[in-house]
Amino acid sequence: MKEMDKKVIIITGAAMGLGLAAAQEFATRGAKQVLVDYNKEALEKAADEIRAEFPDAEIVTHVADVSKEEDVKAYVELAESSFGRIDGLYNNAGIEGRQAPLAEYNLDVFRKVVDINLMGVYFGMRHVIPVMQKQKYGRIVNVASVGGIRGVVNQTPYVATKHAVSGMTKNAAIEYGKDGILTNAIAPGAILTPMVAEAFKQVNPDNPEAAEREYSQRNPTRALGQPKDVAKLVAFLISEENGYVNGQTIAIDGGESNLYGNS
Repeated sequence: MKEMDKKVIIITGAAMGLGLAAAQEFATRGAKQVLVDYNKEALEKAADEIRAEFPDAEIVTHVADVSKEEDVKAYVELAESSFGRIDGLYNNAGIEGRQAPLAEYNLDVFRKVVDINLMGVYFGMRHVIPVMQKQKYGRIVNVASVGGIRGVVNQTPYVATKHAVSGMTKNAAIEYGKDGILTNAIAPGAILTPMVAEAFKQVNPDNPEAAEREYSQRNPTRALGQPKDVAKLVAFLISEENGYVNGQTIAIDGGESNLYGNS
C-alpha cells in the first residue's frame, strides 16, 4: 500500500511542465488523479505516459478552460462522481502572456492573463472548497510565482495575478482552516518548464540558450530548477504529512528571491 492510495487529487494544467511533474510524483505515491488541461491531445499523451509507467494508476482526464466557471464545475463534478471525494487541488494552470511595458500592454492579452491566472484559481477554490468542507479535510496548493512576491519588468498582468493568487491563498487559509482545509501557494522561480523556455525565447530569440545561461548565473545555485523539485514540495503540502502549514506562499527558486534589491 502506498502512502496516498486513498487520496484523490485534481491537477489543472496537467499536460506539461509543473502539472505533469506533479502528476508523475502523485502516481509514484498511489494517488487517484483527475488531470485537467485545455489541450486534449497533450493531456491524453501525458496520461498515457503515466499509465505506461504506473499500470495501476487510477487517472481520469478532463479537457477544460479554467477561465470558464462551467468548465471548472464540470471537473469538480467529475472528480466526485469518479472517486467520491476530493482530497487535494493543485491549482496549477496559468500563462505568462506577452512581455511589454505596462503602458503599452495589449489589453486583450491582459484580460486573458487575468481570466486564466486569477479567475481560474478562484473558480477552482470556489467549487472544491464546499466538497472539502463536507469531508472536514482538504489540501489546496495554488501556483503563484516569484512574480507574486516581487516585480518583474514587462510582465505587469502576470505579476498582478500572481500577487492576487497569494492574497486569495491567505484568505482561504484563514476562512477555511477551521474546516480542516489547509491552503498554501508556491512561488517557483526559473524552473525549466516549456513556459519558461518560451520566455527565454522572447528575451533572446536568436539564442535562448544564452539567455538561460545568463539567468542561471544570477542564482545562488548557478542553476535553474527542475519541475520534479517543485513536484516534491507540492506533494508534501497536499499530503497528510502537512498538518499545520497554512496560508503560506513558499518560494522555490534556489534562494534567488533573497538577492532582489541587492547589488
